Amino acid sequence: MELTNEEVLFLEEKARELRLLTIDTTFWAKGGHVGGGLSVIDVAVALYYKFLNIDTGNPSWEKRDRIIFSKGHAGISIACILADKGFIDKEQLKTYNHTGSKLGMHLNKSKVTGLDASTGSLGHGLSIGAGIAAAAKYRNEKYKTFVILGDGECNEGSIWEAALFINHYCLSNLITIVDRNKLMFDGSTKEVMEIEPFKAKWESFGFNVLEIDGHNFKEITLALDKAFNNNDKPTCIICNTVKGCGIEEIEGNYKSHYISIKDEEVLEKYKKLINAYHDERKKKWEN
Repeated sequence: MELTNEEVLFLEEKARELRLLTIDTTFWAKGGHVGGGLSVIDVAVALYYKFLNIDTGNPSWEKRDRIIFSKGHAGISIACILADKGFIDKEQLKTYNHTGSKLGMHLNKSKVTGLDASTGSLGHGLSIGAGIAAAAKYRNEKYKTFVILGDGECNEGSIWEAALFINHYCLSNLITIVDRNKLMFDGSTKEVMEIEPFKAKWESFGFNVLEIDGHNFKEITLALDKAFNNNDKPTCIICNTVKGCGIEEIEGNYKSHYISIKDEEVLEKYKKLINAYHDERKKKWEN
């Protein structure tokens, strides 16, 4: 079902809050993997605040939906979402990546409540999700598994081995989402390791493929609705995004993969840019 403008505005405000909190957390940590965190926030907001069947009061609930951020480098934004949802105390964010903190640069499932997998070594998340989805199908459980990949990690062979498995066992209860910001740690996906024709690759592996604007909440939610209702074969949603989305100075630059924020003036400048970005986005839905 298509979102109303009021629902979109709620998600827009939540995305603004989380982008601002990500930047605050980066400042407290003195640095973090900001670019990929900001590119995936809108997709993550749609999942956590619209779709996921989870219970913050019972994070180990057996019937909950599972979500695996295979792109574990987005951990700084994932931690912000988990704190906002109430899985962890927001005060913990001030210790992010500090010695002795439960919140490391790459989040650890055994230390972080609400996390379904420890990730960061790229290429593993889809295999983990495939195992979870296969177990659910075998047990006739109804929960969904979501795996969020970075496009850079899709040059790993383990991704495509998992895709073969998912298709072979028709794991339509697993929804694969790719944060397609077209940039890696040290350059563009085109320059470092070309993955095009990307959509055709997933289709050739037997997936129903939807390609959308990963910063448009109506497109995101419509794609997720279609994936939820497709029981014939697995779905991959390719979300075209911008690395560093919301901070004009670092958008679309591979160097935004990891940035340091040690100066309060820089922090405030980035916050102003985020607010201006979201003010502009909201205009589309306020009329």
